[in-house]
Amino acid sequence: MGAFFGAFFLLLATGVPIALALGVGGMIHLYMSGNGAIVLAFPQRMMAGVDQFILLTIPLFLLAGMLMNVGGITDRIVVFARAMVGHRKGGMSSVTVLSSGFFAGISGSATAEASALGSILIPAMRKQGMPPAYAAALVGVSSIMGPIIPPSITMIIYGVLSGTSIGQLFIAGVGPGLLLAAGLLIYAGWRARRDGFPVTPKMRWAERRQATIRTLPALVLPLIIVVGIKAGVFTPTEAAAVAVAYALVVGFAYRDLTLRRVWESLVAATLVSSSILFITAMASIVAFVFTLEQVPTTIASAVLSVSENPIVVLIMLNLALLVLGMFLEPISILILTMPILLQFNKIIAMDPVQFGMMVVLNVVIGMATPPVGILLFIVCAASGQPLTDVAKESVPLIGICLLVLFLVAAVPAVSLFLPHAMLPMR
Repeated sequence: MGAFFGAFFLLLATGVPIALALGVGGMIHLYMSGNGAIVLAFPQRMMAGVDQFILLTIPLFLLAGMLMNVGGITDRIVVFARAMVGHRKGGMSSVTVLSSGFFAGISGSATAEASALGSILIPAMRKQGMPPAYAAALVGVSSIMGPIIPPSITMIIYGVLSGTSIGQLFIAGVGPGLLLAAGLLIYAGWRARRDGFPVTPKMRWAERRQATIRTLPALVLPLIIVVGIKAGVFTPTEAAAVAVAYALVVGFAYRDLTLRRVWESLVAATLVSSSILFITAMASIVAFVFTLEQVPTTIASAVLSVSENPIVVLIMLNLALLVLGMFLEPISILILTMPILLQFNKIIAMDPVQFGMMVVLNVVIGMATPPVGILLFIVCAASGQPLTDVAKESVPLIGICLLVLFLVAAVPAVSLFLPHAMLPMR
C-alpha cells in the first residue's frame, strides 16, 4: 500500500483535490501491483458507490439549510440568543455558544457554521470589549456542534458507509451536543467574570417575546426531523424532503425568501452536493483497493500486536482520528478509514451508534484543534487575527470538547439514552 499512500499524499501536497487524489492514488497502486486491468471497472464502481437512495438526504438537507440561511434565519438566531443570555456578564460570548447550537440544527456543517456566524459574532464580541483572538477561538470551537446536533451531513456519510441507522445517529447526537454547549457556556461565563467583560443591557420582555416568535420556526426544524424519523412518520430521506418544504414555507411566509434567493440556494446546494458525492464515488475505489490488499485486517493485527487491551486500542484509535481531523475533512477521513474502523469496533465491542458518535466527534474536534485545524483558519480570516493567538485561546475550549469525547467513549448513556428512550411509535 506504499504506492497508494505515497501517491495520495504527493498529490495532496501539490494541490490536487482530495477526490482526485483518492482515485488516482488507487489507480497507481493497482497498476504498480500488476492489477491494472481492474481499472477498467472503476466507472461502474464509482456509480455503485453513489447509487444509494439514502444519499439523497445530502443535497436535500444542504438545500434546507441554505434556504433558511438566506432567508435571514442566521440573524434571527443571533437576536434570539441575545434575548435569552445577552444580559449575562460578557453576554455576547454566551450568545455565540447558543447561536452555534441553534444554527447546528440547520446547517449540519462546521465550516458553514464558522463562516456564517464568524462574520456576525466576532465583530460583536470585539465591540463588547472581548479580545479578538478569544472571540475567534470561541466561534471556531463552538462550530464543532454543527455536525453533532442533528441533522448532520457527517453522520449521514458515516451511516451510509457503516450501515448504522442514521435516525439513531441523529438522536444520539443530541446528548453530546447539549454537553458541548453546556461546557462552553460555563467556560464563557467564567472567562467573562475573570476578565471583567461588560454586561449588555437586558432586552425588554416584549422584545424577547418577538425574537422568540420570529426564531421559533427555525428552532422547531431539528425537532420535527428527529421526532418524525423516530416515530416512523418518515424515513431520513423523506425527512430531508420535509425539511426543504418546511424551509420554503417558512421563508415565503416571513417574506424573507425570493425566487432569486431560492435559485441561488439551489445552485449552491448542487455544487456542494456534487463535491461530496464525487468524493463518495472515488471512495468506492479506495474501499475496493483496501479490501483487495486486506488493509483493515493488516492494521488491526498490527494494533493487536502492540496490545490486545480494548481500552488501549480505544485510546490509540481516538488519538489517530484526532490527528487526521486536523489535516482532512471529516467526510474524507470516514471514507478512508471506515473499513479499518469497523475492524477496530469488533475489538472494542462498542455499540455501533455509540461508536459512530465517538468517531464523528473525534474528526470534528480535529477540525478546531491547533495548529492546523481548518476551523481555526476560517475564524482567523474572519477576525484578521494571527493563527498563533487564536490557537492559544482555543486550547482550554478544546479541552472541554475532549472531556465530552471522553464521556461519550466511556459512558454509553451519554449517546444512547435518547435513542433507547425514544421507542418507535406504533
